[in-house]
Amino acid sequence: MARDSKVWRCGKYELKFDRPRIMGVLNVTPDSFSDGGEHLDTEAAIAHGLKMLDDGADIIDVGGESTRPGFTPVDPDTEAQRVLPVVKALARAGAIVSIDTRHVEVAKAAVRVGASIVNDVTGFTDPRMVDFVKESDCGVVIMHAGEVSDIERPRTHTAVQLDTSAAAFMAEKAREAEAAARALGATGKSKRAAKAKLISGMIQPLQPQLPFDALLAADGAAPAEQRSAAAAESSAAATEPVEGAVALDATPSDGAAVAVSAADAPAGASADDLASVMARSAARTGSANRTSQLRRFTLPDSAPIMRRVMGFLSDQARALIHAGVDRERICLDPGPGFGKDANEDIVIQREMGKIASLGYPTLCAVSRKRLVGAIAGVEDARDRDIATFGVCLGAIEQGANIVRVHDVAGFYQFLNGFWAIARPQPRRAYVALGSNKGDREENIRSARDLIAQIPMTCVSACSRIYESEPAYETRQAAFANAVVEIKTELAPLILLEELMKIEQKLGRTRAKGARPNGPRVIDCDLLWMDNEIHGGDKLRLPHPYLGERDFVLVPLEDLMHNPARFFRYEGVDVKEPEDRVGHVVAELGTL
Repeated sequence: MARDSKVWRCGKYELKFDRPRIMGVLNVTPDSFSDGGEHLDTEAAIAHGLKMLDDGADIIDVGGESTRPGFTPVDPDTEAQRVLPVVKALARAGAIVSIDTRHVEVAKAAVRVGASIVNDVTGFTDPRMVDFVKESDCGVVIMHAGEVSDIERPRTHTAVQLDTSAAAFMAEKAREAEAAARALGATGKSKRAAKAKLISGMIQPLQPQLPFDALLAADGAAPAEQRSAAAAESSAAATEPVEGAVALDATPSDGAAVAVSAADAPAGASADDLASVMARSAARTGSANRTSQLRRFTLPDSAPIMRRVMGFLSDQARALIHAGVDRERICLDPGPGFGKDANEDIVIQREMGKIASLGYPTLCAVSRKRLVGAIAGVEDARDRDIATFGVCLGAIEQGANIVRVHDVAGFYQFLNGFWAIARPQPRRAYVALGSNKGDREENIRSARDLIAQIPMTCVSACSRIYESEPAYETRQAAFANAVVEIKTELAPLILLEELMKIEQKLGRTRAKGARPNGPRVIDCDLLWMDNEIHGGDKLRLPHPYLGERDFVLVPLEDLMHNPARFFRYEGVDVKEPEDRVGHVVAELGTL
């Protein structure tokens, strides 16, 4: 997966996946399972979103309604009041913003104020949501949420579960013994003895002892008829289909796991009323636990699970395409914790390659969820970040393109460490150099030499050095400018840190009181990098002023044919020469 050719078009942005992309979780809610209430205040939410961008997030996923077990449903107006100011501020900072909502009214408003992605927990089963996104150009995330989206659909067949557990095996043998005894005309004690003999012969190979083996103890136990009846009852419990099951992620610290049938929902519950559907979840947990105890293998068979999940995701993707949504706007999320228990979620994560093979960008959204706690033995959701990184890495190895995490800074470090060793991947980037203090040309050459010393980086080409008029603050000396083309294996934020160290080493300070466009010994601006889009206060890619700076575009002509056309294709608004700032007035020599 060192080079993935998939593209995800999200409004004006185009995400490419030569590296996995990080989606930061921003819950503007009082009751989310791992960080509820931390970012309910608008200013706190915006600050946290900007911090995640500076920590390495490519996308910020903003949600205003928790879907944890026992959650309180939020009406669209309340949800909109929570998320819209946050979405608007982050979009203005250049972020790719995803709105995590099941309400079409909120999705419409969020896209209007700058959101580029609609992440629908119900998998676009609401026709109104489909009607909206087909008229938009936003990216869409189709999530599988178990049977949440199937509540109103009439079932055309009865669900059948093939049970290969030991309980079913024993029940079948008991029925065979009883039939054989009837055929022989056996009665009373001889009938019971025949059944007991046949059954006891079958239980010897079953090691280790299973919970129901106590019913089949050889001496001093209940009569054989009771034992066979108990085995049959266990088999029936194990094979009982659960219609319309719905389960959302839960942990010991954030609520019990839930599974409830549509039939158990209160009268009048709508398909969109998740709280009503979950009202009687406790009644189902007992039978679910019994079933898990009766399995003969550590995990359930993957085939029926993947058929159910992949069938829903591919069906919904085709439905959106037929409605008019471009294929390259669609991303798939198997929905860990929604409608699935921990065992099923682990199976799905192991089979992410099959979902990736459908050809759409694939999202791994396991952060701090129940399956992570089950794997790592960690009860508190807030302590599951390290285990989350491991599960995410496994999903990436299987073909996942995007990971949705709470701890962006930690995962960014983790991913960079892995990628540097396991995925050699030099990428092209352009760095602009400028100086108008001291020996201007020597400052630029010194910066070039220091760039060549950055780890995992080399200078591959240099423009000539040009003199230009000062831009933005015109009452200062003229500048010397150049652009260097580099190849680097560093992530953009890591490369930026190295460039800032070079500025500091050559005598430039970027203190808060310093004039940002005033005289300076050296200026090292990261202009552009292959397949990278980034927003935030720390770094913007492509550089937000690239298209208006003559002192950048002219040197770039030494390095590429028609840079104006190239960057326009990359989505940069490149101005005509007469409308630019910092016009080039002379050539000073070679670099």
